[in-house]
Amino acid sequence: MGNPRYIKVAEQIKVIVAEMLERRIKDPRLGFVTITDVRLTGDGREGTVFYTVLGDEQALADTAAALESARGLIRSTVGKQLGMKFTPTIAFVLDAVPETATQITEALARAKAADEAVAAQAATASYAGDADPYKKADDEQD
Repeated sequence: MGNPRYIKVAEQIKVIVAEMLERRIKDPRLGFVTITDVRLTGDGREGTVFYTVLGDEQALADTAAALESARGLIRSTVGKQLGMKFTPTIAFVLDAVPETATQITEALARAKAADEAVAAQAATASYAGDADPYKKADDEQD
């Protein structure tokens, strides 16, 4: 965990950036963007804004270009609204959470299918030897 002050500042930056993208930035390249997280360095000089975009690869590229072109306006607005002595630089990074979630979902589906195949095979299987393969003492067998 970082400095509690910078955690609050990061949350405020997240809200400001999301509102700007919704209301003020009118770039036609900007797709359906969701701001997922904002992280500041320990000294509060650099901020990373994580975002996701709904759409294909072209929408991702267009949105990245639109965010890059609006970065200065966003930083100046963040500085004005927060009233900080130093406004952190802002870098936009595409969040990998949706892709990771998709990969995990696919891996779980493969594991479930493999478990079902093993269960189906086990239902029709029979023992290769006795049902109880363990040796027992002679007095227990009587």
